[in-house]
Amino acid sequence: MNPSVRPSQSHLGNIIFLSRWLQAPLYVGLIIAQVVYVYRFLVELWHLIAFAVLDHAAPASVPASVTDTETIVMLTVLGLIDVVMIANLLIMVIVGGYETFVSRLNLKNHPDQPEWLSHVNAGILKVKLAMALIGISSIHLLKTFINAGSIPQQTVLWQVVIHITFVFSAIALAWIDRLTNPGKSMSSETH
Repeated sequence: MNPSVRPSQSHLGNIIFLSRWLQAPLYVGLIIAQVVYVYRFLVELWHLIAFAVLDHAAPASVPASVTDTETIVMLTVLGLIDVVMIANLLIMVIVGGYETFVSRLNLKNHPDQPEWLSHVNAGILKVKLAMALIGISSIHLLKTFINAGSIPQQTVLWQVVIHITFVFSAIALAWIDRLTNPGKSMSSETH
């Protein structure tokens, strides 16, 4: 123990350091949310199969104004992709956030360890999350464009504005990360 540090400071520091474990229930909650997304995916997949094979009604996620079979299938598949991308975002937050802010996962030499996890930090995690949000926003925007005839123009405009905001935010985050870590290249960190 450092002689210049008083015991009360040491105890306070230990309490502050231990407080990071208060985040652990948040990550468990995100795991439960992941289970909900898996369930939602399976329900939508079943609706798609029932529509395509069994000639049932269109899935509930498709607006009633859409009647073209190909468009219904495409919108449903885009909905499935959206669920997968959100689930991927959840995994990045759960695994990357826990590793960065709570405790090491100690996955050394595990064959399934994601490569990006070995060099994740808060800056890289933010950029990856921003890129995932752009992907999710792109899917929503594509669904909107496919169904543009039945969506108010103002809604379409706001979705485009929000998407562009996500893109500029991701660029800004990557630029700030580059400024704060000038010796590191994003491409070498993400591979």
